[in-house]
Amino acid sequence: MHYFLKRPRLLTLGLLLFSAGLPSCHNKSEEDPPVKMADTISLTGAGATFPYPIYSKWFDEYRKQHPNVAINYQSIGSGGGIKQFTEGSVDFGASDGPMNDEQLANLQKLKNATALHFPTVLGADVPSYNIPGVTEELNFTPQALAGIYLGRITKWNDSELVRANPGVKLPATDIVVTHRADGSGTTYVWTDYLSKISEDWKSKVGKGTSVNWPVGIGGKGNEGVSELITQTPNSIGYLELIYTVQNHLGYGRVQNSSGKFVKAELSSVTAAASEASKSMPDDFRVSITNADGANAYPISSFTWFLVSSKMPDAQKKKVITEFLQWMLTKGQDFAEPLAYSRLPRAVIEKETQAIAKIE
Repeated sequence: MHYFLKRPRLLTLGLLLFSAGLPSCHNKSEEDPPVKMADTISLTGAGATFPYPIYSKWFDEYRKQHPNVAINYQSIGSGGGIKQFTEGSVDFGASDGPMNDEQLANLQKLKNATALHFPTVLGADVPSYNIPGVTEELNFTPQALAGIYLGRITKWNDSELVRANPGVKLPATDIVVTHRADGSGTTYVWTDYLSKISEDWKSKVGKGTSVNWPVGIGGKGNEGVSELITQTPNSIGYLELIYTVQNHLGYGRVQNSSGKFVKAELSSVTAAASEASKSMPDDFRVSITNADGANAYPISSFTWFLVSSKMPDAQKKKVITEFLQWMLTKGQDFAEPLAYSRLPRAVIEKETQAIAKIE
């Protein structure tokens, strides 16, 4: 199955709501009539592209047991997902970067509610490149990645890159920098990492789903950045791990906080989350980039469902809470076959309790 389609992508899947899970009717009376369920209950969502393959799989599997609920999901990027969720045009959002305090305040003003963040799976950003004649898997130091994206390292044979890649013949050619042109959680994770390892980046550019890039050319979505890389000799860009795996694209190792060059894979992404899960905040808004641990991949991240703390529609509330419970249990079994890392047990336990916050 080829998951990566041209945007916007609309995922329309029917899911079933067991009759046992329907709102109950107690002591029938004129004042308290039974709740009549609609034949089909529709939920709409929009946001992150990174988790689209696993969300597609989840909805498909859930549909096999729950065919009477329709979920429409637009894979438009985290920035668009946060916007539509805040405006109330969708029932839930999805983002690779948590909403910031200003965005939460805006939501509170518009809806008199807050956004509940539910981590779903773990993934990573990776540096992918196209250097004619170079077939080796390159090593990237934090200084190299920050320098390239700040426009200070401009040649592939820069001393910072040469030191990290002994024995590799790097050419004296200009580096062509690529990045996302659209609002993206992938960008949020990448710039969050750069802000942690470079004070210059933090002060001059910062982190966000969209930033003012010092250098480079932009592509829309992972597809656009990938096309730029494959069609442009001597280029580099950041892509989601799942995208590179499914499309057989090469990418390099990144030096972590312990000084070890680590490749992004299931075990190294899980290692990055292990420490963070021990001190996960109640709102689940946590960053695990540049995490501690000898085997931790440094550009890893959770991805989140965004659900309003207040859902006045009882039927929709029932559907979303039951789906979240399924996602945290049976749904996690589908993560690793699709190159995502499962949630740590401590996070799942905490999220299970948080579902009760949906009113």
